[in-house]
Amino acid sequence: MSFELSPEHEQFRRTVRDFAEKEIAPHAAAWDREHHFPTDVVQKMGQLGLMGLTAPEEYGGSGLAGEDGGFTSLCLAIEEIGRVDQSMGITLEAAVGLGINPILTYGTDEQKQTWLPDLVSGEKLAGFGLTEPGAGSDAGATRTRAVLDGGEWVVNGAKQFITNSGSEITSCVTVTARTGERADGRPEISAIIVPSGTAGFTAEKAYDKLGWHASDTHPLSFEDCRVPESHLLGDRGRGYAQFLATLDDGRVAIAALAVGCIQACLDLSLQYAGERQTFGGPIGRKQGLAFQISDLQVMLDASRLLTYKAAAMKDAMDAGHKVRTSDFKQAAAVAKLYATESAVTATRIATQVFGGYGFMEEYPVVRFYRDAKVLEIGEGTSEVQRMLIARGLGLPVE
Repeated sequence: MSFELSPEHEQFRRTVRDFAEKEIAPHAAAWDREHHFPTDVVQKMGQLGLMGLTAPEEYGGSGLAGEDGGFTSLCLAIEEIGRVDQSMGITLEAAVGLGINPILTYGTDEQKQTWLPDLVSGEKLAGFGLTEPGAGSDAGATRTRAVLDGGEWVVNGAKQFITNSGSEITSCVTVTARTGERADGRPEISAIIVPSGTAGFTAEKAYDKLGWHASDTHPLSFEDCRVPESHLLGDRGRGYAQFLATLDDGRVAIAALAVGCIQACLDLSLQYAGERQTFGGPIGRKQGLAFQISDLQVMLDASRLLTYKAAAMKDAMDAGHKVRTSDFKQAAAVAKLYATESAVTATRIATQVFGGYGFMEEYPVVRFYRDAKVLEIGEGTSEVQRMLIARGLGLPVE
């Protein structure tokens, strides 16, 4: 199996980069400063086809899958968007990975026909409500409940840190909820689609976050929220397993977002090191600084290769090749862990390269510095990734 990019992938990268530099880069600082979610640009990403890279043509998608490298294309798009704006990068990642893909993978024909066309076109967004005030990495501690009553699920509970969940174009949120108890006493966790505007479903005030200021993120509350029984996504009691599989793909996508962040840090540092003059010459001639920028290149190459390898494994699995799920899970965790921790380090180095200017909001390294930290947290913390990797090595870690 090769994870070298094809000429088609390279052309696709150039297309997305051109879009990102024209439609996003000139406005990213203002969106960040104003905490503005640019609905029109999100929909333009959909018009470019970025939301439909993993979806079949019957729902308006590109039809890329498996051999055509649809998942790799998605990672390239996230990387290039994230290179100019991490907020828009995570918006794309969550729109596809957490909004579209669960419905595409586990939905009934009716659910797919109802939700996917608008989501794939980018006209609408969907969120995925998993995390709760007391259930983050320990998703089995879910307290949100859903009970059947007269052919409807009655949902009560709360979710937090949910991306794309309260924008003006959000059409639905898939939530995990306890729907019963297993024979062994463990909770039965199922996934249920809750349309926006349903009585009892409230997207609370958006968070005031450290970074990702232009991303739409809300806490959600459910109070006797009723949806039809047919809104169950996948099999009853399989919501937790569905969530775990969704996160495997999401970890690779977050790694791609981190790669975009590292690339931005390298680009900005190289430019500044060549322009900034001290002691009669550019600061880039100083060995101490040049070595730090060289480390950025090393981190970028390693992170990118780990991410592309995992993405290629996902495409190979979708194409029916013999790739073990356990091997993909391990590759996804490794890519996510290394790339995201490298991104945090890269933003620190880039800020140091800029010196005092790196502390000023007018320079983009500040925004990347703030945006990077959450990469080590979302889609499974670094600690969770280390636990998964250790288990993959056969260690009995708890």
